[in-house]
Amino acid sequence: MVELLVVRGWAPSIMAEATDIAGSLARVSTALLVMDYQNSIVERLGTEEGLAAATAAVSAARERGIPVLFIRVAFRPGAPEAARTNKMFGGMRERIGSQAPDATDIHPAFGLGPDDVVVTKLRVSAFAGSDLEVLLRGLEVRDLVLAGIATSGVVLSTLRQAADLDFGLTVLSDACVDGDGEVHRVLTEKVFPRQADVVTTAEWTASL
Repeated sequence: MVELLVVRGWAPSIMAEATDIAGSLARVSTALLVMDYQNSIVERLGTEEGLAAATAAVSAARERGIPVLFIRVAFRPGAPEAARTNKMFGGMRERIGSQAPDATDIHPAFGLGPDDVVVTKLRVSAFAGSDLEVLLRGLEVRDLVLAGIATSGVVLSTLRQAADLDFGLTVLSDACVDGDGEVHRVLTEKVFPRQADVVTTAEWTASL
């Protein structure tokens, strides 16, 4: 039967169709996490290059039907969730009153619509204090693509936790930004590759 199909020229088309189906299934099981690209953090730590790469990744994901989840850190009025023993967030109760009203909004460059999913977290990792893990189970996601600010913050913490939860991982190196360029280089070139594929946004887009 296989020989007959080859003779008739059907086998190549069947193989191409099978490849397309496999690619579609892989995309369905993948989600892009755009982490901490919120106004206050972009203003403080973001770069034009990083923002451009992240928005390009979002556009590519949307075009191919890949779920995009925007992650932000935000607290209730008065930040009762911020423990004073936490070195990073302990002073949030005093600082939150001086924040701009849109400080925790996702940056407008992403053009969020009413159907976009925004996940609110309470600590560094995208999983900390959020419903991200439940959401990913509901979406039947097995592979995560990470973009975020900062490389040494949300990206590192989320990658470690996601790896322990057995997700497949890809890091978009140029869509991750850190205030310390050397820390970013060490993480993306030496640390992350132990648990994730590290590629540029263009390389990832070309693979879809």
